[in-house]
Amino acid sequence: MAMTGVRTWSVYVGLLDRTPPQAIADKRRVQGWLRHVPRRRRRAVVETLHWGYGAGGGAVFGLLPEALRRAPWSGPVYGVALWLSFELVLAPALRLPEAGDLRPVERALLAADHMLYGLVLNEGHRRPRE
Repeated sequence: MAMTGVRTWSVYVGLLDRTPPQAIADKRRVQGWLRHVPRRRRRAVVETLHWGYGAGGGAVFGLLPEALRRAPWSGPVYGVALWLSFELVLAPALRLPEAGDLRPVERALLAADHMLYGLVLNEGHRRPRE
């Protein structure tokens, strides 16, 4: 949810033309399984998949050793690693070329919102100070 807020703000102020899930859903010609999804439902399906990917990533983060999860740097590093794994592995496998067509400012914003995602994951695993 925090990432969605950052992305919505980024689009609103003009730093992003549209979020990556929007760019995928709004393509005129889609490839693979997405072409079987009716155009009017694509944005919802892609956004649901994005949230599911994030939830799955959060579950995997929860399986990491406690000492690692509690390190203040682990969440943001994990968030960026999750984004890079999508860009470098999953996007090419799903034939989503728009992942490679980002401007430097867009890459910086996506890195930042994934760091925020990781920070939120990380803070959920820290113990309160006594």
